[in-house]
Amino acid sequence: MSADPRFSRDASASEFDERVVFVNRCAKVVKGGRRFSFSAVVVVGDREGRVGYGFGKANEVSDAIRKGGEAAKKDMVTIKLEGKSIPHEVIGICDGGHVLLKPAPDGTGLIVGGGMRPVLEAAGVRDAVGKSLGSKNRLNVVKATMAALLQLRSAEEIAATRA
Repeated sequence: MSADPRFSRDASASEFDERVVFVNRCAKVVKGGRRFSFSAVVVVGDREGRVGYGFGKANEVSDAIRKGGEAAKKDMVTIKLEGKSIPHEVIGICDGGHVLLKPAPDGTGLIVGGGMRPVLEAAGVRDAVGKSLGSKNRLNVVKATMAALLQLRSAEEIAATRA
């Protein structure tokens, strides 16, 4: 029964953890009144070190979320994890968004806020401490968090560059 093509798409859809970070409504004033459009920031990850984000725009909320999810799946990257935490302290910057991430001992949980939490949860980070220092714009915080995660290196990689 699992060979049925109708069920194969459901299996691939559940492969990734998809989270909507933010939905924005924009109004354009036209002759007949207001015309609304929507934009959505979506984070997709497999909870094992692969994560991506996407930004979708459409005239309907569901279409914006779908477009953001598709863009996020195309833009997925692999990050370095050390167990359930990150290997070292890192700072990520994107436009006005500044993010500081620190590793935490097992059992601490994610002590982060704003747009950092969905990114780290989708990536599979379970123990970390973070602080958003700059902009409160959630798209820029998500981008800064991704920039920080891309800077992570394992201890072996750091030792190899020093030798």
